Amino acid sequence: MINLQSATTMWTYNDWANGRVLGAAAGLADEALDRAFDMGRGSLRRTLLHILAGEHVWLQRWQGRTETPWPDEEEKAPVADIARCMEATSGDRAAFLAALGDGDLAREVIYRDSKGSLFAASLGDMILQGITHSLHHRAQGVNMIRRAGGGIVELDYMTWIRKPA
Repeated sequence: MINLQSATTMWTYNDWANGRVLGAAAGLADEALDRAFDMGRGSLRRTLLHILAGEHVWLQRWQGRTETPWPDEEEKAPVADIARCMEATSGDRAAFLAALGDGDLAREVIYRDSKGSLFAASLGDMILQGITHSLHHRAQGVNMIRRAGGGIVELDYMTWIRKPA
């Protein structure tokens, strides 16, 4: 089980990493954003929308709310719009996490997924799932950016955490 301090640190890292990926993607033309890839959600834009949707949906699930429908990943949302929505979700998530204590992470949460199926899991496990879901799809996005000619995006945790001695 994850503790609250680690979860908060990892979400702060995720926000930093999302910003780096979105920054690199913002410099790409629509053709590169929509280029077909045999990974992720099939294109960089769709993968970015999926990361956003996942973070938003997991927050709803943590709160035991019925999730809103996932966005249409075929939408041609500009990267700047995706970034604004991610920032808003990040703020809502940070407020939710700040109101928790470590004891809350063991609490069972019951939620319905987008198909209406009922599930239960500990809040801590659900928070950890949200963290790892983003890591997985961001790695795919970085690979797509590189293959589309957008350069190398460094997301290593130590790149974020280390400071000059």
